[in-house]
Amino acid sequence: MNKKFRIVLIEDDADDVELLQESLATHKVDYAMTVIKDGSAAIQFCDTAEFLPDIIIMDFNLPKVHGRDVIDKIRCNEKFSQVPILILSTSSSKEDINYAYEVGADQYLVKPATIEAIKQTVDTIVQLAGRKTVSAN
Repeated sequence: MNKKFRIVLIEDDADDVELLQESLATHKVDYAMTVIKDGSAAIQFCDTAEFLPDIIIMDFNLPKVHGRDVIDKIRCNEKFSQVPILILSTSSSKEDINYAYEVGADQYLVKPATIEAIKQTVDTIVQLAGRKTVSAN
């Protein structure tokens, strides 16, 4: 698959951003990434976005506006209703996981701590981002 994926990453931890970028590059994923560092900026992006990403990857533990509120706003925005959302969080709480799926997350992964888990995360991103969800303009 030679498609360049448009990724929106909503993550405030610079180390996690760098790890994901390195992992995607290591696995030869062709992507363009927009990084948003807090929940309020993520909501603003959804209101003013000039492009539709292939996937939104987001943490739940965000500054300014919690990830629960962010995913609610994303899923209520008709333009983003079909964009796959991957929650990538340190929280393994059943409450967070259940909530994410109830409001429309496509996948919930606990942030990887091993090389194999990172590869599985990249595979999940490529699979979700490659899924045809909206017609091309």
